[in-house]
Amino acid sequence: MRTYKRKTTRGGTSVERMKEAAEEIMVHSRSCRAVAKEFSICHVSLMRFVHKLQQSTGSAVMPTVGYKRNRQVFSDAQEATLADYIKSASAIYFGLSPAAVRKLAFECACRFRISTPATWRDNQMAGSDWFSAFLKRHGDISVRTPESTSIARATSFNRHNVQAFFGKLAEVMDRHHLNGSDIWNMDETGVTTVQRPSKVVASKGVKQVGAVTSGERGSLVTVVVAVNGYGNSMPPMFIFPRKIYRDHFIRDGPAGSIGVGNKSGWMTENEFGTFMYHFVQHSRPSKDKPVLLLLDNHGSHLSVESIQYAKDNGVVMLSFPPHCSHRLQPLDRAVYGPFKRHISAAQDSWMRNHPGKPMTIYDIPSLVSEALPKSVTPANITSGFRACGIFPFNREIFSELDYAPSRPTDRPQPACAEGMYFMTSVAISFMLLPSVL
Repeated sequence: MRTYKRKTTRGGTSVERMKEAAEEIMVHSRSCRAVAKEFSICHVSLMRFVHKLQQSTGSAVMPTVGYKRNRQVFSDAQEATLADYIKSASAIYFGLSPAAVRKLAFECACRFRISTPATWRDNQMAGSDWFSAFLKRHGDISVRTPESTSIARATSFNRHNVQAFFGKLAEVMDRHHLNGSDIWNMDETGVTTVQRPSKVVASKGVKQVGAVTSGERGSLVTVVVAVNGYGNSMPPMFIFPRKIYRDHFIRDGPAGSIGVGNKSGWMTENEFGTFMYHFVQHSRPSKDKPVLLLLDNHGSHLSVESIQYAKDNGVVMLSFPPHCSHRLQPLDRAVYGPFKRHISAAQDSWMRNHPGKPMTIYDIPSLVSEALPKSVTPANITSGFRACGIFPFNREIFSELDYAPSRPTDRPQPACAEGMYFMTSVAISFMLLPSVL
């Protein structure tokens, strides 16, 4: 077959002819099948050629097969404007649902007197087929499930608050010559005895698929974790919803962990004082070599006794602006998300290994000892500090898109809300008054 010669011209279309046919589709908006028939080219091969040409040129025009492009109601420029509006609405946390996008498309068509199918006028919205084609023509948008964000978080995370925080952080780092091992972040998270079931494989078409949980409403145990900028962590502290704490509560917990108890199981001033003693024992600060502790401005963290203890032992305390920890706190950005997934998986395994037995708060320390090491890895911790711009220090880590949700409430900052700062020589607590809505 080394001397084989082609006997027919089938499949021997030249590149120049394919480009001519592709130009008819991309420039003159003709149907792919009609052009393929005119040029005697396989419509599938032509469509593939057009797709490759679009990927190389970055064109957003998609070829159509079986129907003409004139069924696209809006022009490419109008659809691009509509797509930009949809992305802007999503950026400020007021995204449009598919039904809202279809209604908006119909209103725009009526406003600009664009001819629409009869079903649009009957339903007072664009059709579902138009919406599907619109998503295909604009690959940078899709239907997403948004994460619930309170209005306080959406409006408080603005450039003024964030830059004020980074200004104080830079001042503390320069004053005490801090590096990654000296910058710590602590925060609390709750672990309940009723786990969130993970996805399972079940029969298709069944309306309801169940999974066994420990109870209807569970008890919550607070877990306090502290990590530093070099990826290290210290043993956690457990807060049990018990008035009288016993040492056997954390018998199966992580090595070196401690526990306390109160009526609610939440952090209070007394429990935070216990954590500060635990923190000093493991971080080993001194007045000559202080460490920085980043934490939120919860009331239990601002007691006079705790601040005085920090001052006496060389702990510099700096709090995040109110309602900004979801963006500025390393633990929230890169550690607690994996921890929740691993603890749910550990609880599912526990329920399968103990059939018919409900989970109690005394089983949580052993589950945390299994899930926490998988979450507080050096890679997760350092990526969290990097994503927040804390270490390495980067005050411009956040773009204008990150501040977009606060745009609807932007206003001149009144003099009475400039902020309130409390400083000592080695203990700093930073508290910004929330913006008035």
